[in-house]
Amino acid sequence: MSSLQAAAIYGTGAYAPERVLSNDDFSRLYKLDTGDEWIASRTGIKRRRVAADHEATSDLCLKAARAALEDSKLDASDLDMIIVGTITPDYPFPSTACILQDKLGISSRHIGAFDLAAACSGFGYGISTAQAYVASGACRNVLVVGAEILSRIMDYSDRTTCILFGDGAGAAVVGPVRQNGPSHKILSARMHADGSSAMLLNMPAGGSLRPASASTVAEKLHYLRMGGREVFRFGVTAVVEMLNDVMARHALTADDIGMIIPHQANVRIIEAAAERLKLPMDKFFMNLSEYGNTSAASIPMALNEAARAGKLPAGKPVLLLAFGAGLTWSSVVLQW
Repeated sequence: MSSLQAAAIYGTGAYAPERVLSNDDFSRLYKLDTGDEWIASRTGIKRRRVAADHEATSDLCLKAARAALEDSKLDASDLDMIIVGTITPDYPFPSTACILQDKLGISSRHIGAFDLAAACSGFGYGISTAQAYVASGACRNVLVVGAEILSRIMDYSDRTTCILFGDGAGAAVVGPVRQNGPSHKILSARMHADGSSAMLLNMPAGGSLRPASASTVAEKLHYLRMGGREVFRFGVTAVVEMLNDVMARHALTADDIGMIIPHQANVRIIEAAAERLKLPMDKFFMNLSEYGNTSAASIPMALNEAARAGKLPAGKPVLLLAFGAGLTWSSVVLQW
């Protein structure tokens, strides 16, 4: 273990599409019986972003990646690996990471590039994976991106799901702790899964079990489906358990924590977890009202926004807590 080197996040970046879909737009555009008061009071979401018709997930990745590289003071040619967390790739294959590599202009480097399908936990899974590659010495600079165009898999006649989700991308560059220059040490990164509840949040068709056909399209089986109540309970439990675990392992009190950046799914999940743990809501950074649930992009977008707004106290731990389809959940602790 002594030969392993510590890993850190060098910089972050994010991109949100220009088009804004407000809560009131659902009744105006899709004739749903809903509106701002109903949605905001139940979720905390006011608006979300929707990708333009010409934008693919790799396009969102590219803009977030360039911003993260600039923040890290690195060029794309410095990268040794690209990891993209997404459940809405450009294609079933090849990976969006390979497409991003080409768009970054570094295909000739022949570096590793692959996607992770851990849904809302995708960025945390990516950071954990990047940390392992850096710690082992196998890679020096790893680009981790979480990106989604969830609007492409939404059933806009179903108000229980379509109001929750938005599009976006966030990115970070992971490398060895810098002796000279800014870097934010990764103190720990953990991944978890429980496949016994996999069907609580899924897209029923389009894979090898139910290939695309006229009947699967007619039955709307290529849209996201979710057991809302069960996923809500899972989210609260996951956040509470991860916070208890992180605080115990790192001997943290509430006062020690610089900021908690949870998956931006529903403000009621965070409020319920905060109440159970007796933590003030001002310990949780939230931008849910502006972007909705962007799945794998959720935490890196929030991390980037919090960092650039000066909301992360220097020298204090920052906790990234994700939960999503799989079921999966992940925690990352950074020394900011």
